[in-house]
Amino acid sequence: MKIIPLRPEDRPRWEVLARGYKAFYDTPTSDAEYAAAWQRLLAGDRVHGLGGFIDDQLVGIAHYLFHSSVWAESNCYLQDLFTLPSARDRGVGGALIEAVAEQARGRGAARYYWLTQEHNATARALYDKVASHAGFIRYDFQVRAG
Repeated sequence: MKIIPLRPEDRPRWEVLARGYKAFYDTPTSDAEYAAAWQRLLAGDRVHGLGGFIDDQLVGIAHYLFHSSVWAESNCYLQDLFTLPSARDRGVGGALIEAVAEQARGRGAARYYWLTQEHNATARALYDKVASHAGFIRYDFQVRAG
């Protein structure tokens, strides 16, 4: 297994994974939004992407970003983590989490965190092994009219 930054040639396999992620969370996403997300990931200036490879096949992705807060200059947010169902229980998710942690350490991040839905038992089983649940509840406020 290897974990490396996403490369231009990874686009077709990345999109399979990204679409799987968005389908899991029932988040409709247009082709234009996938294209824009890919361009942001390749630019790597505000958001970043890593790929998890087994036998040179992209089987997992991690998207993350850094941001400041009132209390810290740098925090790392793991926005998306997804592996192909056929690659689960092979250490890809944990390796991607650790690779992002290395980036967070390198940037001096005060905090590294992520969210998941309560019903995501598969992911939560992994997360409970590698991190602690802080007990927060997330609320979303609709900022766009409609």
